[in-house]
Parts: sequence; structure tokens; C-alpha cells
Amino acid sequence: MKSIALLSAMLMAMVVAAAPVAACTGAETCQLGDRSYFVREPDGWDGKSPLAVQLHFHGWGRQGQVSARSPRTGGAAAAAGVLFVAPDGLGRTWDFRRPGSRDTAFAQAVLADIAKRYPTAEQPLIVSGYSWGALMAARFACDGGARIDALLLISGAFPPGAECQGAPPARVSHVHGTTDTVLDFPYGPDGEETQAVAMWKTWMDCGAVARRYDWRAVEWLTHERHEWDCARGLVTMDVHSAGHLIPRGWVARILQEVLG
Repeated sequence: MKSIALLSAMLMAMVVAAAPVAACTGAETCQLGDRSYFVREPDGWDGKSPLAVQLHFHGWGRQGQVSARSPRTGGAAAAAGVLFVAPDGLGRTWDFRRPGSRDTAFAQAVLADIAKRYPTAEQPLIVSGYSWGALMAARFACDGGARIDALLLISGAFPPGAECQGAPPARVSHVHGTTDTVLDFPYGPDGEETQAVAMWKTWMDCGAVARRYDWRAVEWLTHERHEWDCARGLVTMDVHSAGHLIPRGWVARILQEVLG
């Protein structure tokens, strides 16, 4: 009898160990140590199909819940079938100015926690950020935080010459408004409009502009697209005439392009 009871206990322990960690999603904060993050699952997800992940860094003074609820970020990811993950910055801001950011380590821990809760193994990782969050997304990529399939930078640019290590993202897409007065539009020498992606073009060994065209997600805002084919991936930059914002439809379009 003792041996049967011992065997039963061992089997129960194996079942518990093999059980997936419960999902952490919705309006409630997902706690991770003394920090937190938010998750938004894709619309109509069946609870078992593999999921691409979008790791998004919010703007200054906000928290992850704002990005998760926004139709332009979390809503776009949910509609595209992507798991949206939004860490909370300490003090509602990010440590992006120097290599080896504490927030890179935290974001890595968030991704590891997500991998315990959702079927994300071997799936695409998209890293994005808005404003100071864009600078944190760039820092995460430059710190070698993870293998990144696409880096989406909205209204925030690292200066040329930033230190980066490891392999670059497979794709970098930047969008910025020429009338931005919060994080000023990063003009280059002689008013050149694609200075914001100069460092990525160097790191990814890009050639000359391969394609230029205009596109719109809404009638009132035109994006001028520049694309570079690179030895180590693809770089795009969209220039528009508005200010410091997340353009309506931009994230949705880039996700569609990335995921095909």
C-alpha cells in the first residue's frame, strides 16, 4: 500500500510539474517579482495555437495597460493574431541611455515568463516602442536582448553611432512626423529626412534606397515610405507631416508586412 501511495504521489507531482503556468491577461496586472506587465491575447485565439509576440515599451508617463488597450497598438496586435506584451517602466519611464539597461534584463524576464504561459517557442518576436519607449526598444535591440524579427520604432530615434552588440533585427521600421516638437524630427545633414535609421542601415549593411512610395491608412495623413534592402535584413522609414503620435493604422500595416 505504501508503494502504491508513493507512486501516486510521484505521478501527481509529475502532472503538476508538467502543467502550464496559468495565463495572465486582461485588466489585471501581471506581477513578476517587484515589477509588472500587461498582456492582451489575440482576438478569437483558440488557447493552443502558437503565437507571435509583440513586446511593446510604452511612452513616458504611461504604463503598459494604456498600450494594451489602445486600438493603435494592442488592438492592432490582437487583430493580427499577435500576443501583445507591455512591460511597466519604473517610475513610468525607461533606462535607455547606456548599454546594459536594467530594463533590458526585466524585458528578458518578461519574455521568459510569457514563454511559460503561452505557446510562443520558435515564433516571431516583434519589439516596438513609442516615444521614450521607442528609445527603450532600440536599447533592448542594441543590448542583444533577444533574437528580433522586427523592430518598430515610433517617434523616437537613437543617434547614429550608438553601441550595439549581437545580431541586428531582421527588420527595422521607423515612423516619425516632421512637425514633432516633443522628440524633434531627426533631420540629417542638409535636411536629409532618413537620419533616424542611419545607425540601423550601417549595422545591417544596407545599400542605396531601393524603393520610395506614398501610402495612407487614413485619408488625412500620407506616409512617404523609404525602403532599403540590406545584407542583414530590411530597413524602412515612414515620414509624415503630423506631430508626436502613433499614426492610425501604422502598427497594423507593419505587422501585416512582417507576418505576411
